[in-house]
Amino acid sequence: MKVVLQVALDLMNLHRALQIAKEAIDGGADWIEAGTPLIKSEGMEAVRALKQRFPDKTVVADMKTMDTGALETEMAAKAGADVVCILGASDDETIKDALRAGRKYGAKIMVDLIGVKDKLSRAEEIEKFGVDYLCLHVGIDEQMKGKQPLNILKLVARKVNIPVAVAGGLNSETVSDVVKAGANIVIVGGAITKAKNVTEATRIIKKAIKEKKVIKTEFYKKYSSEELKKAFSMVSTPNISDAMHRKGAMHGLKPIEHGFHMVGKALTVSTIDGDWAKPIEAIDKAESGMVLVVDVKGGETAVWGELATWSAKGKGLAGVVVDGAVRDLDDLLKIGFPVFCRHISSNAGEPKGFGEIGSEVTCGGQTVKTGDWIIGDDSGVVVVPQERAQEIANRALDVKEHEDRIREEIKRGGSLGTVLKVKKWEKVMG
Repeated sequence: MKVVLQVALDLMNLHRALQIAKEAIDGGADWIEAGTPLIKSEGMEAVRALKQRFPDKTVVADMKTMDTGALETEMAAKAGADVVCILGASDDETIKDALRAGRKYGAKIMVDLIGVKDKLSRAEEIEKFGVDYLCLHVGIDEQMKGKQPLNILKLVARKVNIPVAVAGGLNSETVSDVVKAGANIVIVGGAITKAKNVTEATRIIKKAIKEKKVIKTEFYKKYSSEELKKAFSMVSTPNISDAMHRKGAMHGLKPIEHGFHMVGKALTVSTIDGDWAKPIEAIDKAESGMVLVVDVKGGETAVWGELATWSAKGKGLAGVVVDGAVRDLDDLLKIGFPVFCRHISSNAGEPKGFGEIGSEVTCGGQTVKTGDWIIGDDSGVVVVPQERAQEIANRALDVKEHEDRIREEIKRGGSLGTVLKVKKWEKVMG
């Protein structure tokens, strides 16, 4: 079959999905998918509305059915779905019964192998059932940790004789690779639905598919563990806090001036009020690009000043965060080095040497370990645990990209309340 572009509408609100679908079709999208979040939010009305609005387009209902295969296939087919998605991890009889209902009501069946451990063996089994399509799907949560569908796609495409769909964080740089690897249906979500100009984004991806070439993009990418500094440099601390479910923000710490965007791994320091020995010693122990995180337990006597800042800048550090006091503010402003603190004070103490370097500390109410990522900007400072850094960086980018699209819809004449239908999504109280 001819390679088709399927646009996954994984949104909460139908009015936004319909507008984005129109723009994507204008850009050349072939199939339109009512994504699972949209179906769970709006029900079969989402499928029905898409088919009524775009009757000449193939509408896919991503039901992710795990049970009651016949019933859910019938529901989707009667609502207008041309293709219904069933999970490959479900029981064999669920898939077979979905097929029976699909044949009865005129819908084709796509089986999604998300969550299946041995995808190759399961693909061969399912093909024998008579399904119409297989889907190799790296879920959004898996994408955040860097997982990609390409290698398993190559194996499955060689083994089966039915069309294979592929989904999983695809963009204009990666769609050509999956087509070359054997994909017949290329499923793209965020790289289209989060774009400011959906029509143009769709055109570019269609061109990359048709010409089987890489078209570079700065957006809608997933970053590896080696690219985290770049990824964190592209997002704000509010983006990161949102990605961490409103956690990670240090309380009460502010930049000494606006305009900093500090990104680096932490070297932790603990000391007592006024004792500036360990913070100074830490400068020499730190590697270039690190951020000193100094726990002074909120003390109001300075442990950091101009000379320490010159030393840190000369060492190539990315910044310093002090849960306590700094001084020499007029000189610090001239140096232009990222400094975040709780207090400004003229008084400094003595270098007594109490405390530690490299141990776990608490700064601004957040636990920080050496090696955790520290990001600071005009809104404050957040800490990202090193073991979750790749996931959180990619989730923060996803937050930013969603906001970029919402901002575009507001500029077109909406409001935040009407675009997101805030009242609809207020928690229902009994």
